[in-house]
Amino acid sequence: MSDKQKTLKAPLSFKGVGLHTGKVVEMTIEPAPADSGYNFQRVDLEGEPIVKADLDNVVSTDRGTTIAEGQAQISVTEHVLAALYGMGVDNALIKLNGPEVPILDGSAALFVKSIKEAGMVEQSEDRRYFKLEENLYYEDEQGYSEMLAVPTPGEEFRITVMVDYNSPVLGTQHASMYQIEEFASEIAECRTFVFMKELGFLAERGLIKGGDLDNAIVLMERQYSDEEIRETLKKIGREELLEELKIEGIGVLNTIKLKFENEPARHKLLDIVGDLALIGRPLKGHFLAARPGHRSNVAFGKMVREAIKEREGHPKFDLTKEPIYDINSIERMLPHRYPFLMVDKIIHVSEKRITGVKNVTMNEPFFQGHFPGNPVMPGVMQVEAMAQVGGIFALHDKEDPENYTTYFMKIDKVKFKQKVLPGDTIIFDLELVSPIRRGIVHMFGKAYVNGKVVCESEMMALVSKPAES
Repeated sequence: MSDKQKTLKAPLSFKGVGLHTGKVVEMTIEPAPADSGYNFQRVDLEGEPIVKADLDNVVSTDRGTTIAEGQAQISVTEHVLAALYGMGVDNALIKLNGPEVPILDGSAALFVKSIKEAGMVEQSEDRRYFKLEENLYYEDEQGYSEMLAVPTPGEEFRITVMVDYNSPVLGTQHASMYQIEEFASEIAECRTFVFMKELGFLAERGLIKGGDLDNAIVLMERQYSDEEIRETLKKIGREELLEELKIEGIGVLNTIKLKFENEPARHKLLDIVGDLALIGRPLKGHFLAARPGHRSNVAFGKMVREAIKEREGHPKFDLTKEPIYDINSIERMLPHRYPFLMVDKIIHVSEKRITGVKNVTMNEPFFQGHFPGNPVMPGVMQVEAMAQVGGIFALHDKEDPENYTTYFMKIDKVKFKQKVLPGDTIIFDLELVSPIRRGIVHMFGKAYVNGKVVCESEMMALVSKPAES
């Protein structure tokens, strides 16, 4: 499989109503340059503003994902983005003359069909995958929605979904996509759904004005009388639908059969694909979701993106170059000695920044008790080593650093992210939070092992000369 980015060979055109606004929208999906990602353009607004399909631009997750920049807003972005991502289109410009992506049949099937017919073209730039290397877990405030991402032994993008609405018609359902190539045949045609009991409430909030039996599955969670159904249809302004309905107790309201027995769960999986597309990178890993929704999808997407930033956004360190300060120079600055001298060399010093190195060996005394047979560097020792690097920063420009001592005043925002073991080389990278005043040094630091953050901390210390006796 090629790892080059792709875009469309030719533009695609669609016309339909918006699910919530009920307004007819014309939409064109056009080829776009490499590394541009997905962008929406409101051609009906002055200046034809562009809104990047990005997690930072999400302004609402109420019955769909809405993005905006300034006055330009686009709602229900998830189905078209799922189609683009699921078909392997990396770059596209989506032009609309209205505020909402047309709902079409309530799925991504028509988008996928058009992409297949138009075809795709490879671009010169490589795809920039993000492959999970550690577990990520999200749980919403109510403990209802849970999401977990774990590394996979292969290179696939896999999703497993569980939905549970405590409903006799829907019950508990599961759906899985084991590789992205399954999206077109197994997921794309699964339609959005709504419970009968929700229709009146949604209508009162000004939503589902474009809802129809052709673009949504309506689920009857209990036996409804003809009068109840008539009143509900009246609220949504669709009383004429009563003549089209075939009502047989609980189940699907309209006469259209489900594409799959677990079509609602598969549609939730479709939504996840569309919302995770807002990360802006093709992913490799297994994503598991229990009772997901657009809000949890977006929140979890932001967690994944933070993991990307953490792994790829850290400074590059050259451990082969000559140190600024070796161990002998460090001993002339710090009062610490064995077994408490925790810095081996300094490889960078600037006006606001310092980078130090600690080689962790099995000879460290703390490994005798932490823990026998399972040596792990204590977190407090990692923070101490980081603080000593900060102490060197505070003292390196003093004429007589040996006459100064540093004292901790505060440690804050400490996080430990993975174990440090014998054989690891820790790189401590610290930066001034505020200028040094009256001997008070305020710094924020991160510690890296093999390019991954193992701990971080904000520290404040006082540098002073001991009073003469």
